[in-house]
Amino acid sequence: MTDQTAMPPADERVARQSRFRQAFVRPELGAMAGTVLVFIYFAVVAGSTGMFAPDGIMNWGVVSAQFAIIAVGACLLMIAGEFDLSVGSMIGFAGIVIAILSVHLGWPMWAAIIAAFVVAMMVGAANGYLVIKTGLPSFIVTLASLYILRGLTIYLSISTTRQTIVGGVKEAAVGDWLAPIFGGKVFGFIFTWLADLGLIATFKAGNRAGQPVVDGIPMLMIWALALIVFGHVLLTRTRFGNWIYASGGDARAARYVGVPVDRVKIAMFVFSAFCATVFATCQVMEFGSAAADRGLLKEFEAIIAVVIGGALLTGGYGSVIGAALGALIFGVVQQGLFFAGVESSLFRVFLGVILLLAVILNTYIRRLITGER
Repeated sequence: MTDQTAMPPADERVARQSRFRQAFVRPELGAMAGTVLVFIYFAVVAGSTGMFAPDGIMNWGVVSAQFAIIAVGACLLMIAGEFDLSVGSMIGFAGIVIAILSVHLGWPMWAAIIAAFVVAMMVGAANGYLVIKTGLPSFIVTLASLYILRGLTIYLSISTTRQTIVGGVKEAAVGDWLAPIFGGKVFGFIFTWLADLGLIATFKAGNRAGQPVVDGIPMLMIWALALIVFGHVLLTRTRFGNWIYASGGDARAARYVGVPVDRVKIAMFVFSAFCATVFATCQVMEFGSAAADRGLLKEFEAIIAVVIGGALLTGGYGSVIGAALGALIFGVVQQGLFFAGVESSLFRVFLGVILLLAVILNTYIRRLITGER
């Protein structure tokens, strides 16, 4: 008699992987290695310059947060298999819209900010719609948007104010309920308490004598953290996150199993525009002005941060945490070179080397573990 209780043969498609193997195929592996190397390097060459003092950390933390905000949007869009080269122009455009509406047309600041978000996200939706309906590469469609938005930004600022820099935003934002969400600081009481305990430095002279050098966490950093958490949870804990991976991995197969690929991709273009507008609004509130040339080359910096974070240019693979680490590398390197007294023009050289090393390491280890060729 045959044994009726015999177990069926194991299905190799659902074979368990060791935790070691799972860790080594994570997309953010290269970014993790790059982050460790960058911190070790600057701890050695700039550790005594104040780079890792509270005000120094805040310095490169703010820069990293700027990169992270746009990197999150670029990451989700790239995983979905598309690019948005209009991000930099969108930053300048949204900032000018806020300044013109609030300063020169007299709109309440909250209304100007909301209007900028609505217009920018409509442009993002238009980019996505054109990519889907025309079948053109997103590279081409958004490259066209890059030039259209930049030219429109310059035209609007000059035709309205006769200049490319529009000031007076801080004055227009006084008493507004929405502006502090983008331009304020939080947790100042914690830093005051730490200063009273002597744990962080205070100003020794001037009008701010006795006040902590770091008096709060800028909302820019809060936005960056919030977007990173949101993007990570969306990508790894929701069905929509699976749709994003499927849309970028194999759009045709995804459609066959019921994934609304077109809607997913358009939504990611809209989210990319949202992130760019968050960046623009925080920047406008910080500087108190908008400039038509703001955001120049930011689209490439966002893509580089995402690639350093382990995302594939072909889509279907990537990590928001990796993109955040790529943004952190950006900020630490840019400000670290200043602290180390290195010529600032070498920033892009340093960044290019990190990009190559991170991508090569990530690709090599992934192929080694998975057996890809």
